[in-house]
Amino acid sequence: MSSSFDLHVQTTISPHNGQAYHVETYPVSSDLDRTLEIAAQSQKEWIKTTLSERIAKGRKFIEKFSALANREVPATYDHGPLGHHNLAEELCNQMGRPVDQCWGEFRGFLQRATYMVDIAESCLSDTTFSDNQPGFSRSIKRVPLGVIFVIAPWNYPYLVMINSVLPALIAGNAVILKPSPQTPLTAVRFKEALNDAGFPTDLIQVVHLSLPLTRYVVQHKLVDFVVFTGSVAGGKAIETAAVAADGFKGVGLELGGKDPAYVRADADLKDAVIQLVDGAMYNAGQSCCAVERIYVHESVYDNFVNEYVNETKKLILGDPTNKQTTIGPVISIASAERIRQQVSSAVQTGAKALIPENLYPKAEPGTAFVAPQVLVDVNHTMDVMKEETFGPIIGIQKVSSDAEAIELMNDSEYGLTASIWTKSLDDFSTLADQVQAGTIFLNRCDSLDPALAWTGIKNSGRGVSLSKFGYDQLTRAKSINMRINTV
Repeated sequence: MSSSFDLHVQTTISPHNGQAYHVETYPVSSDLDRTLEIAAQSQKEWIKTTLSERIAKGRKFIEKFSALANREVPATYDHGPLGHHNLAEELCNQMGRPVDQCWGEFRGFLQRATYMVDIAESCLSDTTFSDNQPGFSRSIKRVPLGVIFVIAPWNYPYLVMINSVLPALIAGNAVILKPSPQTPLTAVRFKEALNDAGFPTDLIQVVHLSLPLTRYVVQHKLVDFVVFTGSVAGGKAIETAAVAADGFKGVGLELGGKDPAYVRADADLKDAVIQLVDGAMYNAGQSCCAVERIYVHESVYDNFVNEYVNETKKLILGDPTNKQTTIGPVISIASAERIRQQVSSAVQTGAKALIPENLYPKAEPGTAFVAPQVLVDVNHTMDVMKEETFGPIIGIQKVSSDAEAIELMNDSEYGLTASIWTKSLDDFSTLADQVQAGTIFLNRCDSLDPALAWTGIKNSGRGVSLSKFGYDQLTRAKSINMRINTV
């Protein structure tokens, strides 16, 4: 119950009902060559426009997408016998998130788009110097890389695409956009809004590709940079393909996470419980920055666990098209079985599951529905505390000190985000410096601020999106050194 495909066709299967929702046909390599040539040629014309013109189109795009994502008067799309679906219903049917929660992704999408457009001028304008010697002038330009290949995931397709696609276009690049086979229509809608806003049709190309065709594009001579968001295995495959290509092709990778939280003795337990249940269970735990392991100081451990279990039991697992549902299926039956196996393995080796199975009868074997679960008596010999789960499962481990918590938080191959829950700003600052992650949160989690660099360390990838540094990844510096007076 996931996307299926043969050598020529990919079919998107709705996780909640196993029905085919959308079909796309793969191109042949000669068609891809032509697509890339068209994009490269369009980029040469696009770079002749001024930065202010590109920014204006970015603002127009925000207006156009806002209209599509208007909850009160949404645009709808014809899906034949399945009916007319708005943007949220379309996303829900492709990847299984409760329909009412899909609107939140669009709000985040627009927030990020607005911020990246607002800072574009300061990030992309020339750097000049006031201390030039008489007869000399110096400056540094930010120039586009050329054609950027963006490979997007299914779990938050709109949020991830906006991180790179719109900034790349405003910076003067062309974009080849490959959506996940599970969410192909997200890229189509994105392109429609871009074109309606005045971005040239040829400048942004949406492609639906098999794995061999994806590798072909990564290695293509007309592709200058690759942005990939997905699994560690997928990231390694992309990097290997890029390294094997001629030249030195750049790659930005946002990969997996096993994000920890540490609840100190002085934390606001009520607030921490609410935030950390949401951080672990939202989107059925299918977020690269979901909270996947929690360390709690022994003095508050029992109270925290009891409250956490009570809060988790409030979740309603069911059909994501129903507005009452708060947690939908995971992306596929295969993913569900892997998650169940991780829980089963932990229990067999000493962990205790605190959520009764009969509380969620929808979570039957052979379906993509996975019951939320809270595990205690866990340790770092168990995969549930070491390997990415990507599901609505959390392990909670007791610790006796800050030092023990930091050691366990850093005992991971991943380093995307981490959160510390305390009332002491001084203690937080001391501990944050010791945690190995790209983002450290205080009393919050699973949240992105577009003004901050989104980046990971270790197996969570490399490169940066969002913030002013996000534009640096999509451009290169070009120095201008002029001797003006030769007399």
